[in-house]
Amino acid sequence: MSSLFDCRDEAQLLPGMRQARQAIGRGELVVLPTDTVYGVAADAFSASAVQRLLDAKGRGRQSPPPVLVAGITTLRALVAEVPEPVERLVEAFWPGGLTIVLPSQPSLSWDLGETHGTVAVRMPAHRIALELLEETGPLAVSSANLTGHAAAIRAWEAKDMLGDSVSVYLDGGPSDTGIASTIVDATSLVGGTDPLVRVLREGAVDRARLREVLGDLLEPDPDRDQVGADGAA
Repeated sequence: MSSLFDCRDEAQLLPGMRQARQAIGRGELVVLPTDTVYGVAADAFSASAVQRLLDAKGRGRQSPPPVLVAGITTLRALVAEVPEPVERLVEAFWPGGLTIVLPSQPSLSWDLGETHGTVAVRMPAHRIALELLEETGPLAVSSANLTGHAAAIRAWEAKDMLGDSVSVYLDGGPSDTGIASTIVDATSLVGGTDPLVRVLREGAVDRARLREVLGDLLEPDPDRDQVGADGAA
């Protein structure tokens, strides 16, 4: 049976965080608020927990979950290298709605799915998420919804979809924006012959802001000619 804690109530916050931490330690799933949308989390270093996350969402191993971290120190431990342009992205947009894909640290013993040697990493800008990450370490986190459904922006929406497949629900109130993170692929900056950052999904951080930081290292906007022609935003 799942437990739901209203973390806006200090009397529920501490027991909720304690049960969430214990659930992660047992390889179970936790739903938590972030600055973008609600996420469903599992121990990133437990292959069975990650598989449980994928099964709960109805998602295959070909769609590995991103990893949330508490800061850049953990990022450095998870990836093979943090190129200077990525340092700039982190400084500009972390904590916040930017997920960065880089080659993973080859010495790590984990199984997130079919990652092809990469990992997608983000530091969320949400107190509850960060406090849990400080206690548990990196978490594999995907949006708290069934695959093909809209991402949950309230804890009860996640519970309606995921039910008892999740052990603990941490309710932090409605999501601030309800806009999923932007995902960029920076893998070619590590040993690539044509270094370029590609936008895999547009979300909380728009291309204009990315270009302010990256300049010509950001791929050309594929919609720029169309927008110029019809005036659409």
